[in-house]
Amino acid sequence: MTLLVRLRRSFRQVSPQLVLFLLFAFCLLSVFISAYYLYGWKRGLEPSGDIPSPDCDEPKVAPSRLLPLKPIKVVDSSRTDPLVLVFVESLYSQLGQEIVAILESSRFKYLTEIAPGKGDMPTLTDHDRGRFALIIYENILKYVNLDAWNRELLDKYCVEYGVGIIGFFKALFDTQNELRTHIPNFTFNLGYSGKFFHTGTDAEDEGDDLLLSYVKEFWWFPHMWSHMQPHLFHNQSVLAEQMTMNKKFAVEHGIPTDMGYAVAPHHSGVYPVHVQLYEAWKQVWGIRVTSTEEYPHLKPARYRRGFIHNGIMILPRQTCGLFTHTIFYNEYPGGSSELDKIINGGELFLTVLLNPISIFMTHLSNYGNDRLGLYTFRHLVRFLNSWTNLKLQTLPPVQLAQKYFQIFSEEKDPLWQDPCEDKRHKDIWSKEKTCDRFPKLLIIGPQKTGTTALYLFLGMHPDLSSNYPSSETFEEIQFFNGHNYHKGIDWYMEFFPIPSNTTSDFYFEKSANYFDSEVAPRRAAALLSKAKIITILINPADRAYSWYQHQRAHDDPIALKYTFHEVITAGTEASQKLRTLQNRCLVPGWYATHIERWLNNFHANQILVLDGKLLRTEPAKVMETVQKFLGVTNIIDYHKTLAFDPKKGFWCQLLEGGKTKCLGKSKGRKYPEMDLDSRAFLRDYYRDHNIELSKLLYKMGQTLPTWLREELQNTR
Repeated sequence: MTLLVRLRRSFRQVSPQLVLFLLFAFCLLSVFISAYYLYGWKRGLEPSGDIPSPDCDEPKVAPSRLLPLKPIKVVDSSRTDPLVLVFVESLYSQLGQEIVAILESSRFKYLTEIAPGKGDMPTLTDHDRGRFALIIYENILKYVNLDAWNRELLDKYCVEYGVGIIGFFKALFDTQNELRTHIPNFTFNLGYSGKFFHTGTDAEDEGDDLLLSYVKEFWWFPHMWSHMQPHLFHNQSVLAEQMTMNKKFAVEHGIPTDMGYAVAPHHSGVYPVHVQLYEAWKQVWGIRVTSTEEYPHLKPARYRRGFIHNGIMILPRQTCGLFTHTIFYNEYPGGSSELDKIINGGELFLTVLLNPISIFMTHLSNYGNDRLGLYTFRHLVRFLNSWTNLKLQTLPPVQLAQKYFQIFSEEKDPLWQDPCEDKRHKDIWSKEKTCDRFPKLLIIGPQKTGTTALYLFLGMHPDLSSNYPSSETFEEIQFFNGHNYHKGIDWYMEFFPIPSNTTSDFYFEKSANYFDSEVAPRRAAALLSKAKIITILINPADRAYSWYQHQRAHDDPIALKYTFHEVITAGTEASQKLRTLQNRCLVPGWYATHIERWLNNFHANQILVLDGKLLRTEPAKVMETVQKFLGVTNIIDYHKTLAFDPKKGFWCQLLEGGKTKCLGKSKGRKYPEMDLDSRAFLRDYYRDHNIELSKLLYKMGQTLPTWLREELQNTR
């Protein structure tokens, strides 16, 4: 009790002026200490001269800074009210709310205002008294870039009334360092288009310089020099020139250029692939990795995949719910609670939870305004740490891509889609390209069944156009089943004419080894989902024998060394080369197995099965069926365009004057009859396959070939 009385007496002896001074000193001390612990303020962070390269694990530069602009003078409490003026960037900005929380916890009165750039400064005086004892700027650049009138007015007030200004600078560093406590070596990867350097407001230009002063703190990747969309440019040298300017900018400003990673604006040219972009990337930057949200499609997001094309690894990029227009917390679509829901157990949380590797890209606007980019990922990591046992880590782009394709090695091969089936893809696909250049009909084989004859007959129709020949595979493109597929759809389209008013737009191609390919059906369906499919079937035993004779005619040493019977009956102990020839003779004859694979990717009404024996004996009748299947309006009578050539032993194109144009010397080749033992072996070998084929054709509603009926009768 005595002690309390003494304290009261001592307190009465203190003057009101001293109380105000102590209160203000406590205010300043509280703000400084709180700012230090909240934002990682350290001494000596103002950049000057060269900044040494930091150790990623122990960064030498703190994420934020507290910058006193002027020496804080003792406030004349007789001339100012004990009120703090707080200038914030928006009423809902996170740092602004934290500053207010500090003041409220210390029981200080305050007034919050939106920081003026060019506009009216709030009234600073009331008669001869100052209204504010302290001024705080959430973003010090707002003070630095005040218009001359307001800046002079504020400075004059501070000098006359002895009022100090405290300014905060908060950028990516604090969030990056905070995330590093949960994610080892977490580093923001910043993209740049050099043309826009120092083209903004004074504040934005100041931000450019400040960011570059800490260039070694981040990873960097190039956009295009002027943020142009690559798919709009068809000259590789133009793209390379733009990239060279961006690279020159990077070198001049000390930005690293060896990360091997780039991103195209608006996903342009990445997928669908713009060949010129990939070539220019490799030429100028040595790019090895990029990313996109568009492969195979934007939605559903869980189906996004990676692929490798032209030596560049393309990683799937995820979305985080932030876009160019989502810049204010309280104005987030559906309300701020919707954003928090996405983070805390919602879509964004599940994206990270269900994807071993996640790549996100947010826009510049998400790091200004209410800084929703920083808010989102800080809270996401906190939630993940609270509710899961996930161990998060960061890798540089090239290492990340290598890790991705180590995990998902099956995704290395792309699956090309029809760009015109997805509006987003069509919008970022070259306007010089058209899906009308894709074929509407595929003749898929199998080999040695009459596919070349059908190819010739279709080419005689005035409304149908075949592909240009290949220098390597002649009339066949062989795109969907082999290494040509990795050359991309631009390469494929080059085999077809550019549609015009004088040229038919009904294109077709024939590649006989599509039929038994395990990958061709899925690839063809992805690119040509509406295409018609024609296959020609002959007795599989005859097809096997014909292939063997074909190989002998081309001097295959294995076919020349072994008889047909030895080839088809070879056991598991046979040499690899002999087994390979055996497989090429026998496996394509598993007709039901291969057609089932095509039916898994195309509707039954898109597939026509032709009787190869009937095509050889009555081609005009078969061609009538084909024309109806294709839906051409101009039905021609092939009886008038075909003639039988007794020397060749098959039907040829009839020319003027009664002459004929037949297939080459390699077609219609004469060879000895198959031996009876081989015939008996193959009849037994294909018995079950032929039974399955009959069931399948019945299910498809197709007519059984004459040879199949004969074989089924022989099995009874």
